[in-house]
Amino acid sequence: MSEGEKRELLSIGVFLIILVISILLYEPLHLVPDWLLIPPLILALYGCWLIALAGIRASNPQKYERGSFSTFAWALLLIAIGGAWFVSSFGWFYSLAIMLLVLGALAIAAALRKK
Repeated sequence: MSEGEKRELLSIGVFLIILVISILLYEPLHLVPDWLLIPPLILALYGCWLIALAGIRASNPQKYERGSFSTFAWALLLIAIGGAWFVSSFGWFYSLAIMLLVLGALAIAAALRKK
């Protein structure tokens, strides 16, 4: 099994765990008030996983594979979309604040990026 295949299998396993956690937060624990908030929770949690995956890729880069900065940018985008969608039920200004925060973090990361 190659390194890329191991990462793909690891990502599938993490996605299934995130799916189970999101369902458990909704039904038995009732921490998520509406079932329509499960997809944004999954997006945001998977974005957190992608940040960890970007760290793994930075320590062991593979040829012809997406770079760690690109993975980190996609992770921030997923967290922003999922978080903004999740908090939009509380008010649109929270969604705007999350989007601006993530765009600022992405700009700082791009400015500090080493080639």
